[in-house]
Amino acid sequence: MTDTYNESVFTLSQLESFVAVAETLHYGRAAERLSMTQPPLSRRIQLLERELDVELFDRTGRAVRLTAAGRAFLSDARRILGLSEQAALSVRRVTAGEIGTVALGFTASSAHSVLDAVVGAVCTRLPGVDLVLRERVSGIQLEELRSGELDLGLVRPPVPGTGLEHRPLHQEALLAAIPSGHPLAAPGRVPHVRDLDGEPFVMYSPTEARYFYEVLVGVFRGAGIAPRYVHHLSQVHTILALVRAGSGLALVPRAAEALGLDGVVLRPLIGIEGEPVELVAAWRANDDNPALHAVRNLVIDVASRGFS
Repeated sequence: MTDTYNESVFTLSQLESFVAVAETLHYGRAAERLSMTQPPLSRRIQLLERELDVELFDRTGRAVRLTAAGRAFLSDARRILGLSEQAALSVRRVTAGEIGTVALGFTASSAHSVLDAVVGAVCTRLPGVDLVLRERVSGIQLEELRSGELDLGLVRPPVPGTGLEHRPLHQEALLAAIPSGHPLAAPGRVPHVRDLDGEPFVMYSPTEARYFYEVLVGVFRGAGIAPRYVHHLSQVHTILALVRAGSGLALVPRAAEALGLDGVVLRPLIGIEGEPVELVAAWRANDDNPALHAVRNLVIDVASRGFS
């Protein structure tokens, strides 16, 4: 013995026609609302009733009236049409990158210079995008970009290998971090990079902060000086804490000014040209996540305005 059942299948156009007639209680006005003539509208309603196996309208008099079944079906019909409109809107927003999830990596030092502007812009201009933030050193970010764990990375150059694309975002100067009681911190004193020669110096780690380590080694080599490294650390805030404790001097990106650490004086240095600290955006080539494209383009736009 097999079970049999009737399966009603109706179209959205039939539902739209039913709702129009139910709300106007007039076939002529409903047809005008739908930009169609009355005969095909009547046929849609008849087909819908046949599919549902019920009468939706009372046709015994001249006026159009809903039956009990019609009144019950009206709320469901409106809900189904609303859901279909929402589904269409959602899929268009996904395609446009207005809805989705983007895993964004950033370095600790970039959090002080660009991250707040990036997050603020995404929240304001792409509110439907869920931004997942992950603090990582640049090397780990590049690995996670290739593996798919990250969608977009704010990393230090270079971006080696294939499969990734990148775009320069930001450059900033290096500042000398000096204990407040040190002679170089005296009011009006403008230190020169050569003043670091032989001084105890809190240096970046050649492994965990390789980018900053190599930048500073290049600066010292170009100036012909050799500071005396007393510690090797990876995080700017930790380096500044040791400077405040009197362990030595340091060089930090200008964004460190946002930390406002008491007991540490930050000064520009004569002898260091330009803005040697660079930040780039990196992402997987040919990634088909529309939300990534939208966030990436927004980040590049914000960068072009100076992260203001």
